[in-house]
Amino acid sequence: MKPVLVFDIETIPDVAGLRRLNDLPAGLSDDEVAELAFQQRRAKTGNDFLQLHLQRIVTISCVLRTSEGLKVWSLSEPDLSEGAIIQRFFDGIEKFTPQIVSWNGSGFDLPVLHYRGMLHGVSAPRYWDLGDGDYADSRDFKWNNYISRYHMRHLDLMDLLALYNARANAPLDDLAKLYGFPGKLGMDGGKVWEAWQAGKSAEIRDYCETDVINTYLVYNRFRRMRGELTAAEEVAEGEFVKAQLARIGAPHWQEFLAAWQ
Repeated sequence: MKPVLVFDIETIPDVAGLRRLNDLPAGLSDDEVAELAFQQRRAKTGNDFLQLHLQRIVTISCVLRTSEGLKVWSLSEPDLSEGAIIQRFFDGIEKFTPQIVSWNGSGFDLPVLHYRGMLHGVSAPRYWDLGDGDYADSRDFKWNNYISRYHMRHLDLMDLLALYNARANAPLDDLAKLYGFPGKLGMDGGKVWEAWQAGKSAEIRDYCETDVINTYLVYNRFRRMRGELTAAEEVAEGEFVKAQLARIGAPHWQEFLAAWQ
């Protein structure tokens, strides 16, 4: 089985970067700096969603499915710095050369990882291999790499299912629930900054982990449509996922499994 790595990130405003770019006085609190940036963004665009290079990564959650089993984990602040989080993520790609799967990864997660990785001097040669690298199979990456939009080594499910038409994009939460999976439980991306300010980094991590499991389950439904899995195999994989989450036994997985009945 080729390793499959499903990933998702959660971000907050890069307060230090906003201070630097706007030459703000030291007396302003982090909340005031972020609110000023939100106000400027609303005046310019009508919403307060900050540009991607100003999004600081606080969590990357991953599901790794291999022939050896399934693993769910997170790389998160405050245990790791942002630079260490990003470097470890790309180290995983370096080690396994997995199929990577995301929901809107091309439009959000990966560009953020690019900008923030460069900020911290991260190295990611395997990820950036376009067929000219030093690896034994590097030439294969000319035709199927992580970067090109229409290649499958990175599969952005949202982008692909909408046939690369932004007007046809669907929310992950809606699709997960339509297909019989739990969907989001109690938090969404718009609440992450508020949760971070309240010291709820663990809750942000748990939310991100449930999002990657939802993505993995929708991915398996796509594989069934594509003919890679039979109906019975998809059901069996779902039961396998349930068993693995039950073994972890953390409260957010107990809640997730209760919603999956």
